Amino acid sequence: MSAGVTAAIGAGIIPENVAIWEIDVLTLINLLAVTTLYYFGVYRLAIQKTGYARTWPFRYSLSFGLGMAFLAFAYLGPFSSWAHYAFWPHMSQHIVVMMIAAPLIVMSNPITLLFLNLNRFGRKRVIAILRSRPAVFLSKPLVGGLIATTVLLGAHFAPIMNLNVVDHDFMMFIERPLFLGAALLFYYPIMSSDLIAHRPSATIRVLALGIIMIPETLLGIVIHFSPVTLYDSYVALAPQFNIDPVADQKFAGALMWAVAMVIDGMCMMFAAMEWWREQEKHTQKLERVEALAQSELA
Repeated sequence: MSAGVTAAIGAGIIPENVAIWEIDVLTLINLLAVTTLYYFGVYRLAIQKTGYARTWPFRYSLSFGLGMAFLAFAYLGPFSSWAHYAFWPHMSQHIVVMMIAAPLIVMSNPITLLFLNLNRFGRKRVIAILRSRPAVFLSKPLVGGLIATTVLLGAHFAPIMNLNVVDHDFMMFIERPLFLGAALLFYYPIMSSDLIAHRPSATIRVLALGIIMIPETLLGIVIHFSPVTLYDSYVALAPQFNIDPVADQKFAGALMWAVAMVIDGMCMMFAAMEWWREQEKHTQKLERVEALAQSELA
């Protein structure tokens, strides 16, 4: 056991005598199946003879692989194993899934990959779905932000969190899909250009990333500075696993508060750089138009 883990156990934030890894076979199979489908799609494009297919960007494949690796770490690693006994690993799962894995998966452009692997009929169906009113509505940053905020805050109400602690099936089949789905929905129009019907402007994308930081950091601040413990289920389990429920809760709140600001700040920088590139392209286009007009006048 490493010195860091030993110190954390002594500080009362890591449960004693609980395995570091939790190999959930169903989760493992699903992760492997989705990963296999994605890279099989990349392989099919690579062996085709024409067009964009032969040059599927490596950064997309890398982004997807990293996203799935973070999901595997969140769902099969220590955070999953300890989440039923301590609050901060549960919070860490939320951070990894919503703020790291989801944007990486979105930036891998999986819908475009699916589109390129379909026949003409299949491609028409994909475009029809993406251009449908429900899809256009759900791909608005405001809608995605409201859904992600509702899921994040709602999951931390005491009755819901206590149910997560005592009911593994609720955590696995309801909470996890909601968190991942809400995050993918929020980041889809903001962090990718994956066949989006009406992609918001760069300014809107940067603002959306800044605004989503508010509920995330406020949640962390409230949890960290709460004068009382918030979740009875964790308090009841604490003596069995030598957990300090107050230290556990404060650490969980600090993680959400600090890490959310850092990760969201990095995403904002990414969006701002993209906005700068778009502005540069627009300026270059105007310069070409102006040069053409001047040459015609001469």
